Amino acid sequence: MAGVPALSVPVTAALLGVLLALCSVPLPWSPLAFLPLAAVLWYAAQGHDARQVSVRLLWSGVGLFTIHLWWLTTFLNKLLGTGTGVLAFALFFLEGAFLAVMAYPIATRLRDPAARVWGLAGGWVILEWLRFLGPLAFPWPTLGSTLLPSPAIQIADLGGVLLGSVLVTVTAASLASFVLSRDPWGRARPVILAAVAWAAALAYGVTRTPGQGPVQPALVLRTAFDSFGRAVGSVSPAEQERLQRAASLNRPEGEIAVWSETAITAPGRPELLAAFPGPGISGVGAGNAKPEFNAVAAIDAQSRATSWSDKSKLVPFGEYFPLYAQLRPLYGIIENALRFDLSGVEASGTPRPLSLGGVLYGAYICYDSVFPAVARSLVQQGARLLVNPSNDGWYDGWGVQQHFAMGRIRAIETRRWLVRSVNKGVAGSVNDLGQPVQTLSAGETLQVLHVRPQLLAGTTLYVRMGDIPALLLALVMIGVAFRMEARARRW
Repeated sequence: MAGVPALSVPVTAALLGVLLALCSVPLPWSPLAFLPLAAVLWYAAQGHDARQVSVRLLWSGVGLFTIHLWWLTTFLNKLLGTGTGVLAFALFFLEGAFLAVMAYPIATRLRDPAARVWGLAGGWVILEWLRFLGPLAFPWPTLGSTLLPSPAIQIADLGGVLLGSVLVTVTAASLASFVLSRDPWGRARPVILAAVAWAAALAYGVTRTPGQGPVQPALVLRTAFDSFGRAVGSVSPAEQERLQRAASLNRPEGEIAVWSETAITAPGRPELLAAFPGPGISGVGAGNAKPEFNAVAAIDAQSRATSWSDKSKLVPFGEYFPLYAQLRPLYGIIENALRFDLSGVEASGTPRPLSLGGVLYGAYICYDSVFPAVARSLVQQGARLLVNPSNDGWYDGWGVQQHFAMGRIRAIETRRWLVRSVNKGVAGSVNDLGQPVQTLSAGETLQVLHVRPQLLAGTTLYVRMGDIPALLLALVMIGVAFRMEARARRW
């Protein structure tokens, strides 16, 4: 681009990514995320060659992830010391690089800008799906989550949050290709298709009604303990357990107690968890004992653990460190500097519902709520209520609201009520439409909330089929791109 400063491309692309990030927290304008996404696709698709297309998406991705995950900088500063938050920029750049890698083969095969738009849109959805998989999975920002303030999010029970991503990318691609296409009828058809898709999604959403089932009263807690202090041993878990127990005594008959992630510290997996006034469900951790574990237990009225389930998705570089044995010398340098053992938590297992009082509860821990497959698996196994013990004391700012929003979408995908007991986050109940019913979200003291979730049954299309519908539609978008490319070459 003659006469244009070299920095204009990364700056322009990054700013478009920032605009997209500003729709990534559930706010009234979030469902309009297709507008900045259309600008991102439009700008990237006009690159002179595949390399320039990739570079533009790289910097758009860096802008998107930097704003969306800015809270990680504060997290690292607290965990590793002031100034270490800059390490988060390595993740921001890596996530942008994934977009660039996705774009390069698509842009190589597709020369027509309008065709590229559709190829990149379909590739974006597939990339989001891939980010749910593998030992380094980190699917935090998903386009479908931007629909949460809109009735259109209810389509998540048909194809999960990724079906929402399809709606966003189809709309964005139709707008971008309308500007770029040289085919008059080809310009109009995608816009009409997107309008019909939105009308159908909104009609589906506004006609959904809450399910009906027996009420299971529950007591949830919102605590305000220093997560970082407890992790390094400067805060005693015994005091936390004492306060939680005092707040949970003398409950009405039939009400279960729900405590947050690692609210109980117990080396090994003892049968008796005396600190907990059952019946109820609590997160249990090993504390400073070895081996470490992060689990959730169903506990009866005699404070005996009747069933256990491990955390399914461990946080990369938080609860486990990839190739720890092979890279032990390198990790050893970090451990010596921090005086902190990085050997990590025991390997997680397949999530299993917890049985308590003849009811199956789909309990999953903290980071598990980011992964639709975890809640889906628990409901497939008969869970009638989702329970999410969590510790959001690690997060700041947007991170807390983002985490809660993703949990609300799990309720929609499975059509189950969700109960959360949490440290420094949002505690309470969410109905099967993903609507918060009773919540606690602020305060520096322990707070108690009595909620009345319902036990529901039945399975949604998403529970039965998973991400298949969304992935098929993503492939259709890529197929449309190649058809448009063939047509453009005939012009």
